[in-house]
Amino acid sequence: MTRRWPALGVLSLGVLLIGVDGTVLAVAAPVFGRDLGMTATEIMWIGDIYSFVLAGLLVTMGSIGDRVGHTKLLLCSATAFALASVAAAFAPTAGTLIVARALLGVAGASLAPSTLALIRGLFPDGRERAVAVGIWASVFSAGTALGPLVGGALLEQFWWGSVFLINVPVVVILVIGGWMLLPEVRNPTPGPWDPIGAALSLAGILGVVYAAKQGVAHGLHADIVVAGLVGLGALTLFVRRQLTSQHPLIDVRLFANSAFAGVIAANMLSILGLSGVLFFLSQFFQLVDGYSPLQAGLAELPAALAAMVFGVLAGVAVRHWSPRAVLAAALSVIGAALASLTLISPATPYPPLGIALFAIGAGLGLAFTVANDLIIASVPPERAGAAAGVSETAYELGMALGIALLGSVIAAVYHGLDRPAGIHDDVVAHAEQSLAAAHQAAATLGGDKAHALLAAAQQAFADGLAAAAGMGSVLLLVSAAAVWMLVKPPPHSPLVPYGCHDFEEGPVPQ
Repeated sequence: MTRRWPALGVLSLGVLLIGVDGTVLAVAAPVFGRDLGMTATEIMWIGDIYSFVLAGLLVTMGSIGDRVGHTKLLLCSATAFALASVAAAFAPTAGTLIVARALLGVAGASLAPSTLALIRGLFPDGRERAVAVGIWASVFSAGTALGPLVGGALLEQFWWGSVFLINVPVVVILVIGGWMLLPEVRNPTPGPWDPIGAALSLAGILGVVYAAKQGVAHGLHADIVVAGLVGLGALTLFVRRQLTSQHPLIDVRLFANSAFAGVIAANMLSILGLSGVLFFLSQFFQLVDGYSPLQAGLAELPAALAAMVFGVLAGVAVRHWSPRAVLAAALSVIGAALASLTLISPATPYPPLGIALFAIGAGLGLAFTVANDLIIASVPPERAGAAAGVSETAYELGMALGIALLGSVIAAVYHGLDRPAGIHDDVVAHAEQSLAAAHQAAATLGGDKAHALLAAAQQAFADGLAAAAGMGSVLLLVSAAAVWMLVKPPPHSPLVPYGCHDFEEGPVPQ
């Protein structure tokens, strides 16, 4: 099909939307947090709710696309994404903004699985598909890393709602281009729809993620334990239902293959490191180093550039090394970069931070590209949507957990800031809510007291960021070791063309 490469350009716009929207709030959070008078918890929920809802619906939307057609679902969901973006841009309260972000997650849940499934249909040749997935993944990764830069540039000129309105012109181009260029890809014999399985999937993922987030932040209270148990129970019933169904939403037997499970874990942990660091490092640049939103976005540009370049180069890398080696090396690079951030302090100059961001972006570009091509190559084209949904669920869970878990660690350390002498307890209590709140509290003091309070708050935030980076480093390095053990090299040849093989441990159950 001569139009498949222009069609790939259209599909890349879909994942660009998701990538940018997932991290654009990194630089906007201090601004709308101040303008709408938000608490630290509300700011975290605005960052989390999009990824939580999106993650909960990805498998379901991927399966729906396999049934009704991925092009049809893509164009309808993109239109809904634009409408939800307008609602978010003009949200008058924190609650309204949280609801709008949740609607963005619902609309966005079909974009990534549909685009990846359409690539599977457009590029049946393994080598061409490898290049296409590399471009797709590099755009996705670059969108994630470019979010802070785009947000910073807009906030220099406009109000915080502009970071959502940028989605509208992209959707217009996507819908027009998709209508003209994209063929329909669907399962010709999909079988009946399983609403019970879809509900179990949603309840299970949301319950487990909510319990993980709240448990780290507030401890294991009764409601959190109940949510976690309900989520685990729903996921257990979902798995049992899929194993006995003649037309499952996703073939959960794929997870019996240790290589498949290892690649999914790599997908989740690589974005966990990037999203968590970008979200909070942007706040560090603005509220500790005193950067403007645009300067903070520019400071994080090395991650975007590295993700774009190394996402495309991933196809070259696996022609010389096995996918196992590339994945393990990529995760190790991210882990080492996070380890370097354990030394961060308010006095840390920019160059070592820029180097760490470049390394994180390079690792993400390699890991995300290789993992996604392995995943969609493991299933027939008519099941690619559901498989892509599993992959993107891992990605979005990683993004949500990166913000939630690392954010909870930072918050716990920050709340223990050293209280300067001579400042009223009510002022200090307000400063302990967040670093943005500390700036507000300091503005009411002035003089040496303001300087002492800000210095204590900035040091506490840097300490929390260092602790979170250490936790992320351990997770990434453990994941690299797990990938090396689980994804075995092919027994027949040391060199396997990228995209032209299934997982190397044997046939994946179909």
